[in-house]
Amino acid sequence: MCLAVPGRVEQIEEAVAVVDVGGATVRARLDLVPDAEVGEWVLVHAGFAIEKVDEEYAKETLALLAEMDAMKGADGVGAGDPNYDGMGSACSAPTSAASAGEA
Repeated sequence: MCLAVPGRVEQIEEAVAVVDVGGATVRARLDLVPDAEVGEWVLVHAGFAIEKVDEEYAKETLALLAEMDAMKGADGVGAGDPNYDGMGSACSAPTSAASAGEA
């Protein structure tokens, strides 16, 4: 599963922004939001800023992502894992025909 995450534009150099995403610094192309300015919030997906968003939305989304991360169990599996079943366990698909009972 891929997510677009909100970040605050810290610096712009040509068509590339340095974006603070929850304390991590990433670089994002601005081709899709060429009017983005330093201090504004954008959604970053696959190395591109894809949309400008307001600060309230950005902070709420970052808080929800942090909450999901905190829900991980001791084994590292949690709501952020695409195989998480919501009941406290991972529901991974078998990795081979033998483990799927097809041998």
